[in-house]
Amino acid sequence: MSLREIYERTFDEDVSAGEQSGPACPECNGTVHTNSIETACEDCGLVLEDRPIDHGPEWHAFNEAERTERKRTGPALTPTRHDQGLSSEIGFDRTDANGTTLSSRKRGQLARLRREHRRGRWDSKAEQNLAHGLAEIRRIVGVLDLPRSLRDQACRLYRTAAGEDLIRGRSIEAMAAASVYAACRCTGLPRTLEEVGATAAVDHKRVRNAYAVLNRELELPTVPMEPPEYVPRVTSALELSAATRQRAAELAGQAVRTGVANGCNPAGVAAGCVYQAAREQDERVTQAALADAAEVTPMTIRARWNELQTVLDGGGDQPRRGNA
Repeated sequence: MSLREIYERTFDEDVSAGEQSGPACPECNGTVHTNSIETACEDCGLVLEDRPIDHGPEWHAFNEAERTERKRTGPALTPTRHDQGLSSEIGFDRTDANGTTLSSRKRGQLARLRREHRRGRWDSKAEQNLAHGLAEIRRIVGVLDLPRSLRDQACRLYRTAAGEDLIRGRSIEAMAAASVYAACRCTGLPRTLEEVGATAAVDHKRVRNAYAVLNRELELPTVPMEPPEYVPRVTSALELSAATRQRAAELAGQAVRTGVANGCNPAGVAAGCVYQAAREQDERVTQAALADAAEVTPMTIRARWNELQTVLDGGGDQPRRGNA
């Protein structure tokens, strides 16, 4: 048996000199240490292995900015693409990697290759529809400025709906918008169906029907939205003070405990609490501005504010509600 077979080992690229000890030296029975270059004996200097194979990942840095960010050959997998982000793209640059301008004949060849690549991008019509739906989700998420985690969750939900054959016979745009709203409901993000439907490419009623299908067929773990969850959104839209936001959150919690918010639009209850808190903090805010921020009517705000006044005054049971 050769010395290489006796001292065969795996290489760790993060091991520094003197950190990893091997067996005893076959010549002097001394201590053997390994660094990133060689394996040698500390006593007699016998080199047992030189320039081992690096089995670690192939990190690359193409410019000075990337040297501080360890990157590999490509981006990570993403559920927002129909192929998980594994497909390649043919660019439109007029120069090659060396900066040389491409000839007209070469550009024409690349244009033909780009066309054929685009035609053969999808294996089936279902995959093409999936790509269209995921692109629509990315667009809606971008318009609403939602986090990436919610975008990924909406894309996974849309994939599940496509796998359950819920897209057949329904609008792709409506199911995409419904997936975004369902992801907001599952994560507790205070976004109304009207707000999501306004960014969709179809009618609001179709988005509502698509969400009803997702909620019924997939049994989504949605939870009812509470008025305190809408308070930060309304106060931020009107740039109110932190004291007003804190007081409005307390009033919204009180409205939930006393039953004032039962059966009411949580955004309208939150707007009524913000209106009361602004009056207590001597901040000027109109009911019309609150209605625009909460996406409700001024009459709804007045109705919820009047009911809140009854609770604050300590009078009687839960007040009677109108149709606002």
